[in-house]
Amino acid sequence: MLPLPIALPESCAVLVVIVNYRVADLVIDCLRSLVPEINTVQNTRVVVVDNASGDGSVEKLQAAIATENWGDWVGILPSDHNGGYAYGNNLAIRPALAAAHPPDYVYLLNPDTIVRPGAIHTLWRFLEQHPEVGMAGSGLEDLAGNQRPTAFRFPSLQSEIDAGFRLGLITRLLSPWTITQPKTDIPCPTDWLSGASLMIRRSVFEQIGLLDEGYFLYFEETDFCLQAQRAGWPCWYVPTSRVVHFPGSSTGVTKRDERPQRRPIYWFESRRRYFLKNHGWLYTALTDLAWTLGFTSWRFRRILQRKPDLDPPHLLGDFVRNSTLVKGAAIPAQTLPLSAASPAEHPP
Repeated sequence: MLPLPIALPESCAVLVVIVNYRVADLVIDCLRSLVPEINTVQNTRVVVVDNASGDGSVEKLQAAIATENWGDWVGILPSDHNGGYAYGNNLAIRPALAAAHPPDYVYLLNPDTIVRPGAIHTLWRFLEQHPEVGMAGSGLEDLAGNQRPTAFRFPSLQSEIDAGFRLGLITRLLSPWTITQPKTDIPCPTDWLSGASLMIRRSVFEQIGLLDEGYFLYFEETDFCLQAQRAGWPCWYVPTSRVVHFPGSSTGVTKRDERPQRRPIYWFESRRRYFLKNHGWLYTALTDLAWTLGFTSWRFRRILQRKPDLDPPHLLGDFVRNSTLVKGAAIPAQTLPLSAASPAEHPP
């Protein structure tokens, strides 16, 4: 277990964990947005985990911390290999929980974010006022203040049917199970939240353990929220805490201003791991079959209706090749990318 790069004082309320992979400039902007927030919650500290970027990120971040005099509240924890999102977060969370004075809360924050004023204090105050709640997440938005989907329902057979068919009648019938919950301006319970801005009570980790490192990227926060809810720790969406998010900056998989790149194998492996781990082989096979039939139907309709193709390239073939229908019932171990979101990971 690597030691924390910064000491945790007594009564450390919040430990902010940021995992960097080759986006040091974004991390510096994120840290700059945290400057006025650090003193809003008692003894807040920040750890930036570098997931073996190998591009000079560590040196650039250390130089920025020295130049900006941030050294009393932020430290850099270099990893010797890129083990993924869950691995990177756990690298900081594990020693923090074992410290003499562990933090009351761990705040997962993406490197491609800018924290709006009061965002951290709002989440902390909400959790302090609701001790029965296990975790709380912010409303995510773009620079102009337009909200992005943040609060979600757990993936299910019904949601996979809807995602595959993309038919208005089916969407209306299955609306209670669609992944994205309706937008709201007030705090509300939800199934799971984006890990881009998620504050978690220490007791949750003590009861259910750390993030599942079997996921390289995607579905790990969904799985963690599910384990927490099964243990009696609900998850709440707190939109009055606002954070700007630039999705897909590290991988390119979820960029919103251009057609998505081909989905990497680790996305499919993570999805299959989530369903097999939490619902078993038969249920997973049914979800795979439902999505495949629905998406095939949608492809034919799209051609007949002459609609643009906005899906990632080779999505249907990649999905089938990486489904339980082909790969079977074994829960997949972590799949490391050759390079994030690279088509080289796929067979020709």
